[in-house]
Amino acid sequence: MTDIPLLIGIDIGGTAIKATLTDSTGSLLTAISTPTLDIAGQDNSPVWKASVKRLIEELEKKAPEQITAIGISTPGTVDPTHSQVISNGTKMLGIEGHNWSEYLNRKTFVINDAHAALYAESRIGAAKGYREVVMLTLGTGVGGAILINDQIYQGQVGRGGHLGHMSVSDDSLLDIVRTPGSLEDAIGEGTVKQRSHGKYLTTKDLVEGYEDHEPFASWVWLQSIRALSRGVISLINILSPELILLGGGITRAGASLMTPLKAFMDMYEWRPKDHRTPVAFAKMGNAAGSLGAALFAWDKSKHK
Repeated sequence: MTDIPLLIGIDIGGTAIKATLTDSTGSLLTAISTPTLDIAGQDNSPVWKASVKRLIEELEKKAPEQITAIGISTPGTVDPTHSQVISNGTKMLGIEGHNWSEYLNRKTFVINDAHAALYAESRIGAAKGYREVVMLTLGTGVGGAILINDQIYQGQVGRGGHLGHMSVSDDSLLDIVRTPGSLEDAIGEGTVKQRSHGKYLTTKDLVEGYEDHEPFASWVWLQSIRALSRGVISLINILSPELILLGGGITRAGASLMTPLKAFMDMYEWRPKDHRTPVAFAKMGNAAGSLGAALFAWDKSKHK
């Protein structure tokens, strides 16, 4: 027996649903996952909703004690009560308006996926000890989250932190929320083929070309990093955070991302009295969403 509360965190992604059994200190006790089986343009939500329920039931059976709180990390904007997604565009059809507490017959708290990632980083990861942090999640798209006075900023209608939809160029192409020249389109995995005129299909391939000093790959990649630097310095000028945190699959590029990013920031960042805002990679990896959701649910449950 233990006095440390046990928690379950679920991270619903486009390709996989990750579930973790953890405790209120953030220790990962058990992790399981299953394919999401989302179908573009179709509402296949009965299938993946049932998968979420099954994963929770499986973790409950593995837990030595009763679960204290359940959190779900999901794409989209979340309602003020953190019970459901209110808007998610054209992806994950069937997720909008779905009340998870009612469906699961368990009190459940819902949080945006990028918000969950920053929540985990701020409690047990790279942002622990900081109170003012901006996080960008670089993956298929670009998400984001903002920590102000140690609280996740949500803004009106839960839209705060959708940093990938800031405009960083005069490109007339519109992204999925009709932002022209968005950061998401400039560096997200989903536009690699478009940005490279069909030569590269993945960021991994593009970065390998850059590391092999291929001129075209280098040009495409550095254009993307330049756009990222514009976004980062704009966020620094607007919010003046203690730390900029970068997460998501694209950060696997490591030094091939960070070195040119810092070079561009040396050119563009406003540095009063030579103050440089640190930029670092996130630490929590694939577990960030589920752990962040669990810890968020625990904190919310204490204040109910």
